Amino acid sequence: MRAVALGLLLAAAAVYAVTLHDDGFWGYVNAGAEASMVGAIADWFAVTALFRHPLGLPVPHTALIPRRKDELGRGLEEFVGENFLQESVIRERLAAVEVSQRVAEWLAEEAHRRRVVDEVVAVAAIALQRVRDEHVASLVTDALVPRFREEPIAPLLGGLLDEALRDDLHHGLVDLALAELAEWLRLNPTTVQEVIGERAPWWSPDSVNHRVTSWVHQEMVRWVDDIRDQPGHRARSALDTLLRQLAEDLLGDASTQERAERFKERLLDHPAVISSGISLWNALRRALVASLRDAEGAVPQRLRDELERFAVRLRAESQLRDRIDTMVADAAVFAVDRYGHEVTSVITHTIEQWDGREAAERIELHVGRDLQFVRINGTIVGGLVGVTIHAIAELVG
Repeated sequence: MRAVALGLLLAAAAVYAVTLHDDGFWGYVNAGAEASMVGAIADWFAVTALFRHPLGLPVPHTALIPRRKDELGRGLEEFVGENFLQESVIRERLAAVEVSQRVAEWLAEEAHRRRVVDEVVAVAAIALQRVRDEHVASLVTDALVPRFREEPIAPLLGGLLDEALRDDLHHGLVDLALAELAEWLRLNPTTVQEVIGERAPWWSPDSVNHRVTSWVHQEMVRWVDDIRDQPGHRARSALDTLLRQLAEDLLGDASTQERAERFKERLLDHPAVISSGISLWNALRRALVASLRDAEGAVPQRLRDELERFAVRLRAESQLRDRIDTMVADAAVFAVDRYGHEVTSVITHTIEQWDGREAAERIELHVGRDLQFVRINGTIVGGLVGVTIHAIAELVG
């Protein structure tokens, strides 16, 4: 475009030289060529003065962009902030966009829901694998243990036990313990007899000890079986009474609460707390990662189902869409109010880091083509004005 503009200037100069001192029609041509040169040179000066000194001469008010790039950056920052990052502009634009409606329509497609879940699952799996053992140990030592020391444990245990007893949740655990105990007693009669025999008098004959311990073992097996098979057994009732009393004591008895606190302190001071926390976390992490990586597993499928239900609700309920659009607008306005200056200041900071000549070259690269049309138009318009002035002069003269 520079070459085109320069070519028109040279063409005007050639026509002016050829028609110099001519009259009549060629006089009009000569006047137009002269004015075209004036217009082309004036506009060349104006365009060039934006980016550099014309012909390298330090003419005042030239090379504006290299000299005033920082001021231009601050002005551009203020312009963007005042005209684009205003609450009214943001709310109007978001209202026109209809964010919730678009989200609902997008999530209505199964492929889109699967894509969202795949991205979430991938990020979650990576995040879980990034958590190392030392992170868990630090969390347990620095955050959880001090918090547990401050929190009274007795009311918590008492409340949980009371709720479990009220809903009969402990019966399943009792049944499991009784079944395991009965099985162990049947499989380990020798061990049971040896433990009981240790309490026999030293003068008792071995044959008598053997018959007694065998009888005690058999009675223990029958007794445990009876407790296991009879939901209304007196032992079960006694256990329920014991647990209820324990729950009441944990909630209201000072001595029981003190013993619970001492037990808590001994437990927290035990080195196995950290290792147990790490083991528990690793087991949980392996289960979660395995579930997340199974594309057709329960977790990804549940996420896709929830997204589908959310999309259906969002398309059907206009009030829900209005609430979400309002929340999005409020969040955008809050972000702009809080961080808008940091966003627009990127403009100023970036331009300040540019070298003056580099800034001029970058800007000229983007808008220079259009600016060369200023020179071309100046050449053409200047020629027309020159012909008009020459015609007026001829008429007046």
